[in-house]
Amino acid sequence: MSAPLPVETVRALPQPRDALGRPLRDLRLSVIDACNFRCPYCMPADRIPDDHGLDAASRLSFDEIETLVRGFVRLGVRKLRLTGGEPLLRKGLPDLVERLARIDGLDDLALTTNGSLLAAHAQALRDAGLHRITVSLDALSPEMFSAMSGGRGHIDAVLAGIAAAQAAGFAPIKLNCVVQRGVNEGEVLPLAAFAREHGHVLRFIEYMDVGTCNGWRRENVVPSAELRDRLHARWPLRALDPNYRGEVAARYAYHDGAGEVGFVSSVTVPFCGDCHRARVSADGTLYTCLFAADGQPLRALVRQGEDVVVDALAQAWTRRADRYSEIRGAATASRRHVEMYLVGG
Repeated sequence: MSAPLPVETVRALPQPRDALGRPLRDLRLSVIDACNFRCPYCMPADRIPDDHGLDAASRLSFDEIETLVRGFVRLGVRKLRLTGGEPLLRKGLPDLVERLARIDGLDDLALTTNGSLLAAHAQALRDAGLHRITVSLDALSPEMFSAMSGGRGHIDAVLAGIAAAQAAGFAPIKLNCVVQRGVNEGEVLPLAAFAREHGHVLRFIEYMDVGTCNGWRRENVVPSAELRDRLHARWPLRALDPNYRGEVAARYAYHDGAGEVGFVSSVTVPFCGDCHRARVSADGTLYTCLFAADGQPLRALVRQGEDVVVDALAQAWTRRADRYSEIRGAATASRRHVEMYLVGG
Protein backbone atom coordinates (compact mmCIF):
# COMPACT_ATOMS: atom_id res chain seq x y z
CA MET A 1 0.00 0.00 0.00
CA SER A 2 1.40 3.41 -0.96
CA ALA A 3 1.88 6.24 1.55
CA PRO A 4 -1.12 8.55 2.13
CA LEU A 5 -1.36 11.35 -0.40
CA PRO A 6 -0.92 14.94 0.81
CA VAL A 7 -4.11 16.99 0.67
CA GLU A 8 -4.42 20.41 -0.92
CA THR A 9 -6.64 22.88 0.91
CA VAL A 10 -9.69 24.35 -0.83
CA ARG A 11 -11.15 27.59 0.54
CA ALA A 12 -14.71 26.89 1.71
CA LEU A 13 -17.65 29.24 1.12
CA PRO A 14 -21.08 29.48 2.73
CA GLN A 15 -23.20 26.56 1.53
CA PRO A 16 -25.96 27.51 -0.91
CA ARG A 17 -29.45 26.12 -0.39
CA ASP A 18 -31.81 25.32 -3.22
CA ALA A 19 -35.39 26.59 -3.52
CA LEU A 20 -36.55 23.79 -1.21
CA GLY A 21 -33.84 24.40 1.38
CA ARG A 22 -31.61 21.47 0.39
CA PRO A 23 -27.81 21.85 0.62
CA LEU A 24 -25.31 20.65 -1.96
CA ARG A 25 -23.31 17.73 -0.55
CA ASP A 26 -22.87 15.01 -3.19
CA LEU A 27 -21.58 15.07 -6.75
CA ARG A 28 -21.82 12.38 -9.40
CA LEU A 29 -19.35 13.12 -12.16
CA SER A 30 -19.22 11.19 -15.41
CA VAL A 31 -15.71 10.84 -16.86
CA ILE A 32 -16.81 9.23 -20.15
CA ASP A 33 -20.05 8.63 -22.06
CA ALA A 34 -18.83 5.44 -23.72
CA CYS A 35 -19.70 2.00 -22.36
CA ASN A 36 -18.71 -1.52 -23.35
CA PHE A 37 -22.17 -2.81 -22.34
CA ARG A 38 -25.55 -2.09 -23.89
CA CYS A 39 -27.93 -2.65 -20.98
CA PRO A 40 -31.50 -2.31 -22.29
CA TYR A 41 -32.68 -0.09 -19.41
CA CYS A 42 -29.81 2.37 -19.87
CA MET A 43 -28.06 2.25 -23.24
CA PRO A 44 -29.95 -0.11 -25.59
CA ALA A 45 -27.94 -1.28 -28.58
CA ASP A 46 -30.73 -0.50 -31.04
CA ARG A 47 -30.72 3.14 -29.94
CA ILE A 48 -27.08 3.90 -29.09
CA PRO A 49 -24.30 3.26 -31.65
CA ASP A 50 -21.17 1.35 -30.70
CA ASP A 51 -18.93 4.39 -31.15
CA HIS A 52 -20.93 6.65 -28.84
CA GLY A 53 -18.78 8.64 -26.43
CA LEU A 54 -15.43 7.76 -27.96
CA ASP A 55 -14.57 11.34 -28.99
CA ALA A 56 -12.00 12.36 -26.38
CA ALA A 57 -12.17 16.04 -27.36
CA SER A 58 -15.77 16.26 -26.17
CA ARG A 59 -14.85 15.35 -22.57
CA LEU A 60 -13.59 17.48 -19.74
CA SER A 61 -9.83 17.16 -19.31
CA PHE A 62 -8.37 16.08 -15.99
CA ASP A 63 -7.37 19.70 -15.32
CA GLU A 64 -10.96 20.84 -15.98
CA ILE A 65 -12.37 18.08 -13.80
CA GLU A 66 -10.09 19.02 -10.92
CA THR A 67 -11.05 22.70 -11.20
CA LEU A 68 -14.72 21.79 -11.26
CA VAL A 69 -14.49 19.45 -8.26
CA ARG A 70 -12.61 22.09 -6.27
CA GLY A 71 -15.45 24.48 -6.98
CA PHE A 72 -18.03 21.99 -5.77
CA VAL A 73 -16.05 21.30 -2.60
CA ARG A 74 -15.93 25.02 -1.81
CA LEU A 75 -19.74 25.01 -1.89
CA GLY A 76 -20.13 22.05 0.46
CA VAL A 77 -19.71 18.86 -1.56
CA ARG A 78 -18.07 16.17 0.56
CA LYS A 79 -18.86 13.06 -1.48
CA LEU A 80 -17.79 12.48 -5.07
CA ARG A 81 -18.69 9.46 -7.17
CA LEU A 82 -17.01 8.93 -10.54
CA THR A 83 -19.32 7.36 -13.13
CA GLY A 84 -19.87 6.90 -16.84
CA GLY A 85 -20.80 5.29 -19.22
CA GLU A 86 -18.18 2.90 -18.00
CA PRO A 87 -15.55 5.01 -16.18
CA LEU A 88 -12.80 2.40 -16.50
CA LEU A 89 -12.77 3.09 -20.25
CA ARG A 90 -11.28 6.51 -19.46
CA LYS A 91 -7.51 6.28 -19.97
CA GLY A 92 -5.39 7.23 -16.99
CA LEU A 93 -8.26 7.12 -14.52
CA PRO A 94 -6.01 6.31 -11.51
CA ASP A 95 -4.10 9.52 -12.25
CA LEU A 96 -7.33 11.50 -11.98
CA VAL A 97 -8.26 9.69 -8.77
CA GLU A 98 -4.88 10.58 -7.28
CA ARG A 99 -5.41 14.27 -8.07
CA LEU A 100 -8.92 14.32 -6.62
CA ALA A 101 -7.91 12.38 -3.51
CA ARG A 102 -5.59 15.25 -2.57
CA ILE A 103 -8.40 17.81 -2.31
CA ASP A 104 -8.97 18.79 1.29
CA GLY A 105 -12.62 18.60 2.30
CA LEU A 106 -13.50 15.77 -0.08
CA ASP A 107 -14.24 13.06 2.46
CA ASP A 108 -15.54 10.28 0.23
CA LEU A 109 -14.25 9.38 -3.24
CA ALA A 110 -16.07 6.49 -4.90
CA LEU A 111 -16.49 4.81 -8.28
CA THR A 112 -19.39 3.00 -9.94
CA THR A 113 -18.47 0.46 -12.61
CA ASN A 114 -19.93 -2.51 -14.43
CA GLY A 115 -16.89 -4.42 -13.17
CA SER A 116 -15.86 -5.98 -16.47
CA LEU A 117 -12.49 -4.16 -16.54
CA LEU A 118 -12.02 -3.91 -12.80
CA ALA A 119 -9.60 -6.80 -12.32
CA ALA A 120 -6.88 -4.93 -14.21
CA HIS A 121 -7.40 -1.61 -12.40
CA ALA A 122 -8.49 -2.34 -8.82
CA GLN A 123 -5.08 -2.15 -7.17
CA ALA A 124 -4.04 1.00 -9.04
CA LEU A 125 -7.27 2.71 -8.03
CA ARG A 126 -6.77 1.73 -4.40
CA ASP A 127 -3.18 2.97 -4.43
CA ALA A 128 -4.33 6.24 -6.00
CA GLY A 129 -6.63 6.95 -3.06
CA LEU A 130 -10.06 5.71 -4.15
CA HIS A 131 -12.17 4.96 -1.07
CA ARG A 132 -15.07 2.86 -2.32
CA ILE A 133 -16.28 0.84 -5.30
CA THR A 134 -19.81 0.00 -6.38
CA VAL A 135 -20.41 -2.64 -9.06
CA SER A 136 -23.62 -2.74 -11.07
CA LEU A 137 -24.68 -6.40 -11.07
CA ASP A 138 -28.16 -7.32 -12.29
CA ALA A 139 -27.71 -11.10 -12.58
CA LEU A 140 -25.39 -13.97 -11.70
CA SER A 141 -26.51 -16.56 -14.23
CA PRO A 142 -24.35 -16.29 -17.38
CA GLU A 143 -27.34 -16.30 -19.71
CA MET A 144 -29.28 -13.63 -17.87
CA PHE A 145 -26.18 -11.51 -17.33
CA SER A 146 -25.40 -11.62 -21.04
CA ALA A 147 -28.95 -10.61 -21.92
CA MET A 148 -29.00 -7.74 -19.43
CA SER A 149 -25.70 -6.37 -20.73
CA GLY A 150 -26.98 -6.37 -24.29
CA GLY A 151 -24.93 -9.45 -25.17
CA ARG A 152 -21.68 -7.63 -24.35
CA GLY A 153 -20.82 -8.80 -20.83
CA HIS A 154 -19.43 -11.96 -19.28
CA ILE A 155 -20.20 -12.66 -15.64
CA ASP A 156 -16.84 -14.35 -15.04
CA ALA A 157 -14.97 -11.12 -15.85
CA VAL A 158 -17.16 -9.14 -13.45
CA LEU A 159 -16.76 -11.66 -10.64
CA ALA A 160 -12.99 -11.56 -11.19
CA GLY A 161 -13.12 -7.77 -10.94
CA ILE A 162 -15.07 -7.90 -7.69
CA ALA A 163 -12.60 -10.40 -6.25
CA ALA A 164 -9.65 -8.21 -7.32
CA ALA A 165 -11.21 -5.16 -5.69
CA GLN A 166 -11.74 -7.06 -2.47
CA ALA A 167 -8.14 -8.29 -2.55
CA ALA A 168 -6.97 -4.70 -3.07
CA GLY A 169 -8.66 -3.66 0.17
CA PHE A 170 -12.02 -2.31 -0.95
CA ALA A 171 -14.48 -3.46 1.69
CA PRO A 172 -17.33 -3.66 1.77
CA ILE A 173 -18.01 -3.55 -1.95
CA LYS A 174 -21.50 -2.41 -2.90
CA LEU A 175 -23.46 -4.27 -5.55
CA ASN A 176 -26.33 -2.47 -7.31
CA CYS A 177 -29.12 -4.50 -8.88
CA VAL A 178 -31.99 -3.01 -10.91
CA VAL A 179 -34.88 -5.46 -10.81
CA GLN A 180 -37.42 -5.55 -13.64
CA ARG A 181 -40.71 -7.42 -13.52
CA GLY A 182 -40.55 -10.56 -15.65
CA VAL A 183 -36.87 -10.08 -16.47
CA ASN A 184 -34.44 -10.73 -13.63
CA GLU A 185 -36.70 -11.36 -10.64
CA GLY A 186 -35.24 -14.86 -10.42
CA GLU A 187 -31.81 -13.38 -9.68
CA VAL A 188 -32.85 -11.70 -6.41
CA LEU A 189 -32.18 -14.54 -3.99
CA PRO A 190 -28.99 -15.79 -5.73
CA LEU A 191 -27.56 -12.26 -5.66
CA ALA A 192 -28.43 -11.88 -1.99
CA ALA A 193 -26.81 -15.22 -1.19
CA PHE A 194 -23.68 -14.20 -3.11
CA ALA A 195 -23.43 -10.88 -1.26
CA ARG A 196 -23.96 -12.57 2.11
CA GLU A 197 -21.28 -15.17 1.39
CA HIS A 198 -18.63 -12.68 0.29
CA GLY A 199 -19.33 -9.78 2.65
CA HIS A 200 -20.69 -7.38 0.02
CA VAL A 201 -23.53 -4.90 0.53
CA LEU A 202 -26.33 -5.44 -1.98
CA ARG A 203 -28.63 -2.62 -3.05
CA PHE A 204 -31.83 -3.32 -4.95
CA ILE A 205 -32.89 -0.33 -7.07
CA GLU A 206 -36.37 0.16 -8.44
CA TYR A 207 -36.51 0.34 -12.22
CA MET A 208 -36.79 4.04 -13.04
CA ASP A 209 -37.97 6.13 -15.98
CA VAL A 210 -34.57 7.71 -16.52
CA GLY A 211 -33.93 8.94 -20.06
CA THR A 212 -36.19 8.36 -23.03
CA CYS A 213 -34.92 5.21 -24.72
CA ASN A 214 -35.59 2.38 -22.29
CA GLY A 215 -39.34 1.94 -22.87
CA TRP A 216 -40.11 2.31 -19.15
CA ARG A 217 -43.54 1.25 -17.94
CA ARG A 218 -44.64 1.38 -14.32
CA GLU A 219 -45.90 -2.21 -14.41
CA ASN A 220 -42.30 -3.32 -14.96
CA VAL A 221 -41.29 -1.91 -11.56
CA VAL A 222 -40.85 -4.41 -8.74
CA PRO A 223 -41.55 -2.39 -5.56
CA SER A 224 -38.85 -2.48 -2.91
CA ALA A 225 -41.41 -3.62 -0.32
CA GLU A 226 -42.05 -6.74 -2.37
CA LEU A 227 -38.33 -7.51 -2.62
CA ARG A 228 -37.82 -6.84 1.07
CA ASP A 229 -40.62 -9.25 1.98
CA ARG A 230 -39.17 -11.89 -0.31
CA LEU A 231 -35.74 -11.63 1.31
CA HIS A 232 -37.21 -11.47 4.80
CA ALA A 233 -39.03 -14.75 4.18
CA ARG A 234 -35.70 -16.38 3.32
CA TRP A 235 -33.37 -14.55 5.72
CA PRO A 236 -35.13 -12.50 8.42
CA LEU A 237 -34.31 -8.79 8.36
CA ARG A 238 -34.36 -5.91 10.81
CA ALA A 239 -34.40 -2.23 9.90
CA LEU A 240 -31.29 -0.10 10.41
CA ASP A 241 -31.05 3.64 10.96
CA PRO A 242 -29.68 5.74 8.08
CA ASN A 243 -25.96 6.47 8.15
CA TYR A 244 -26.76 10.13 7.44
CA ARG A 245 -29.70 12.34 6.52
CA GLY A 246 -30.51 11.99 2.84
CA GLU A 247 -29.17 8.45 2.45
CA VAL A 248 -31.13 7.10 -0.50
CA ALA A 249 -31.13 3.41 0.48
CA ALA A 250 -33.35 2.04 3.24
CA ARG A 251 -30.98 -0.28 5.10
CA TYR A 252 -31.70 -3.65 6.70
CA ALA A 253 -29.47 -6.08 8.58
CA TYR A 254 -29.79 -9.83 8.44
CA HIS A 255 -30.78 -11.24 11.84
CA ASP A 256 -28.15 -13.93 11.51
CA GLY A 257 -25.38 -11.32 11.27
CA ALA A 258 -24.52 -11.93 7.60
CA GLY A 259 -24.26 -8.26 6.67
CA GLU A 260 -26.88 -5.90 5.29
CA VAL A 261 -29.03 -5.20 2.27
CA GLY A 262 -30.58 -1.96 1.03
CA PHE A 263 -33.47 -0.80 -1.12
CA VAL A 264 -33.59 2.35 -3.27
CA SER A 265 -37.24 3.19 -3.89
CA SER A 266 -37.31 6.23 -6.12
CA VAL A 267 -40.62 5.19 -7.70
CA THR A 268 -42.68 3.93 -4.75
CA VAL A 269 -41.13 5.93 -1.88
CA PRO A 270 -39.60 9.11 -3.34
CA PHE A 271 -36.84 10.82 -1.37
CA CYS A 272 -36.68 14.15 -3.20
CA GLY A 273 -37.08 16.11 0.03
CA ASP A 274 -33.59 15.19 1.20
CA CYS A 275 -31.84 15.01 -2.18
CA HIS A 276 -28.59 16.97 -2.07
CA ARG A 277 -26.91 15.51 -5.19
CA ALA A 278 -25.75 17.22 -8.36
CA ARG A 279 -24.62 15.51 -11.55
CA VAL A 280 -22.15 16.54 -14.23
CA SER A 281 -21.89 14.77 -17.57
CA ALA A 282 -18.57 14.00 -19.26
CA ASP A 283 -18.82 17.11 -21.44
CA GLY A 284 -19.21 19.34 -18.38
CA THR A 285 -22.98 19.87 -18.29
CA LEU A 286 -24.57 20.30 -14.86
CA TYR A 287 -27.84 18.48 -14.11
CA THR A 288 -29.56 19.16 -10.80
CA CYS A 289 -31.75 16.05 -10.97
CA LEU A 290 -31.46 12.54 -12.37
CA PHE A 291 -34.72 13.21 -14.22
CA ALA A 292 -33.80 16.69 -15.49
CA ALA A 293 -34.79 17.63 -19.02
CA ASP A 294 -32.01 20.19 -19.51
CA GLY A 295 -28.62 20.99 -18.07
CA GLN A 296 -26.28 23.96 -17.78
CA PRO A 297 -23.00 23.80 -19.75
CA LEU A 298 -20.05 24.54 -17.47
CA ARG A 299 -16.98 23.81 -19.57
CA ALA A 300 -16.49 27.35 -20.86
CA LEU A 301 -16.89 28.67 -17.30
CA VAL A 302 -14.42 26.12 -15.91
CA ARG A 303 -11.84 27.42 -18.37
CA GLN A 304 -12.26 30.89 -16.89
CA GLY A 305 -11.15 29.67 -13.51
CA GLU A 306 -12.38 28.26 -10.23
CA ASP A 307 -13.98 31.45 -8.91
CA VAL A 308 -16.12 31.84 -12.04
CA VAL A 309 -17.37 28.27 -11.89
CA VAL A 310 -18.11 28.56 -8.15
CA ASP A 311 -20.36 31.56 -8.79
CA ALA A 312 -22.18 29.70 -11.57
CA LEU A 313 -22.66 26.59 -9.45
CA ALA A 314 -23.99 28.59 -6.50
CA GLN A 315 -26.51 30.40 -8.70
CA ALA A 316 -27.64 27.18 -10.37
CA TRP A 317 -28.12 25.39 -7.06
CA THR A 318 -30.04 28.30 -5.54
CA ARG A 319 -32.52 28.10 -8.44
CA ARG A 320 -32.95 24.32 -8.10
CA ALA A 321 -36.49 23.14 -7.33
CA ASP A 322 -36.40 19.59 -8.76
CA ARG A 323 -38.62 16.93 -7.21
CA TYR A 324 -39.64 14.78 -10.15
CA SER A 325 -40.13 11.51 -8.25
CA GLU A 326 -42.68 13.19 -5.99
CA ILE A 327 -44.73 14.53 -8.92
CA ARG A 328 -44.10 11.70 -11.41
CA GLY A 329 -47.81 11.13 -12.05
CA ALA A 330 -48.75 14.81 -12.29
CA ALA A 331 -49.59 16.46 -15.57
CA THR A 332 -46.85 19.02 -14.92
CA ALA A 333 -44.08 16.38 -14.72
CA SER A 334 -41.80 16.54 -17.75
CA ARG A 335 -41.55 13.31 -19.73
CA ARG A 336 -38.25 14.35 -21.33
CA HIS A 337 -35.23 13.32 -19.24
CA VAL A 338 -31.49 13.26 -19.66
CA GLU A 339 -30.26 9.78 -20.59
CA MET A 340 -28.92 7.66 -17.72
CA TYR A 341 -25.62 6.89 -19.46
CA LEU A 342 -24.82 10.62 -19.55
CA VAL A 343 -25.16 11.18 -15.81
CA GLY A 344 -24.35 7.82 -14.25
CA GLY A 345 -27.73 6.79 -12.91
